[in-house]
Amino acid sequence: MNAIVPNGLRVLDLFCCAGGAAMGYHRAGFGVDGVDIAPRPNYPFPIVRADALEHLARLTTTGEITRYALIHTSPPCQAGCALTVGTNAARGWGRDHLQLIPELRALLDVTGLPYVIEQPNGKAPVRRDVTLCGESFGLGVLRHRGFELGGWSTTQPRHPRHRGYVRGYRHGTYHDGPYVAAYGSGGGKATVPEMQRAMGITWTDVREELTEAVPPAFTRWLGNAFLTARQEVFAW
Repeated sequence: MNAIVPNGLRVLDLFCCAGGAAMGYHRAGFGVDGVDIAPRPNYPFPIVRADALEHLARLTTTGEITRYALIHTSPPCQAGCALTVGTNAARGWGRDHLQLIPELRALLDVTGLPYVIEQPNGKAPVRRDVTLCGESFGLGVLRHRGFELGGWSTTQPRHPRHRGYVRGYRHGTYHDGPYVAAYGSGGGKATVPEMQRAMGITWTDVREELTEAVPPAFTRWLGNAFLTARQEVFAW
């Protein structure tokens, strides 16, 4: 059963992983329902195990999609992330990755609902209407993420100057700094407890889930920005 939330609004969280994005929307006052193709027992809200695109299409066809005010999506980023198209490609590492974003965007547009498509830095085919950085929220990670906003808009916040390096090895040289590397598993990357503290995620200790997580502070900001934009539309 869906919980009652103060503002009566719900977010559909597609490709939800362990719920970093979901927790931010929850803290902004939304109810959240997750969808992921993999089992995610650490997800802190109601979740459906399903192919995200198929589930979205079904909800749209049946009309159930209208229970949501906003759709958040964090599709797999490997096809366009900086590591895949940069270092890995240059060295002949990795494999081909399916790019889901064009099909996803087409399905989102059919719903008629406002939406968010989140991606890391790289060459993914998304607009970066808003870019957020952990330094803006006093986090121990930089974690730059771009967000395409469909059907709504907000103002890009100021991007503070970074205070130093991300700790770890790059190109054989070790750098110390105020931020931890919450990705991968070698070269001075963060430990699980360090990632939990740096991103404010305590409900999972699965490394893979943490390395893929959106810090809740990012989506709490987005959720509040969406509520403000929505209020302005209704006021007009």
